[in-house]
Amino acid sequence: MGPPKFWFAETHSLFSLLMEPISWFYELIHKARYKKTKPWMAPIPVICIGNLLIGGQGKTPIALSIGQLLKNKGLKVHFLSRGYGGIIKGPIKVNPTEHTSREVGDEPLLLAQECETWVSSNRTLGIQSAYRDGAEIVITDDGFQDPSINKDLSVIVIDGEVGFGNGRLLPSGPLRENIYFGLSRAQAVVIMGNDHSNIKEKLNSFLSNQQNNAIKVFEATIVPKTNIGKIKNARVYAFSGIGHPKKFFDTLERIGCCVIAKINFRDHHQFSPREVKELV
Repeated sequence: MGPPKFWFAETHSLFSLLMEPISWFYELIHKARYKKTKPWMAPIPVICIGNLLIGGQGKTPIALSIGQLLKNKGLKVHFLSRGYGGIIKGPIKVNPTEHTSREVGDEPLLLAQECETWVSSNRTLGIQSAYRDGAEIVITDDGFQDPSINKDLSVIVIDGEVGFGNGRLLPSGPLRENIYFGLSRAQAVVIMGNDHSNIKEKLNSFLSNQQNNAIKVFEATIVPKTNIGKIKNARVYAFSGIGHPKKFFDTLERIGCCVIAKINFRDHHQFSPREVKELV
């Protein structure tokens, strides 16, 4: 089951308008949390890779890229994730040869292939564990809306395909928080994929109306790591369990695959043995 279609509609639907009072209440609670919470200062730098919308925007690939860059410079980089979809609350260091996605979530297993990775529902405890284990810098995959920890660098990732959706807050729209409030706390924005929603133009408009107009804007594209020659021109059945599967299907078609079927599962879907058997 995917997000409501009206979240990404160009015109505001009746459902969106009816839910707007709840969105106002949601925004008040979110801002109140920031006012009353004193962020904890970690003993090492913390980089936060977050987004403004609910669902997948491409945070994990950006976290991996930054982690690899810093590791190549000789820094001991540790990743931190809450392990969405997993049952272990942590803090625990992920062992990709022992842990499963049902235990720690799927994204931490991917992150652990690049750098030491921790799963912790309490981010403060997770950073403390990483520090005691020798981390010189921590990259949090998500956590931008968590006011409990201080971030030395916050990077917002935006999917160029969906942009800001209908521009409304949950549950009237897909936004986790007010766009202005979010941008005021960030130092960089990364637009993932083609900018079909004119994010750069909208960002210029937003940034010109607030003090944080020195924010850096970058563009990025996900490039397949596999040898595409092996699957180019192949007829494929494609299935996904990510927030915005269209990006995955578009990538397959862009590299020359003939996609004859597209099957969508919910984000972070845990595949049962029966589903795996049916897909194979």
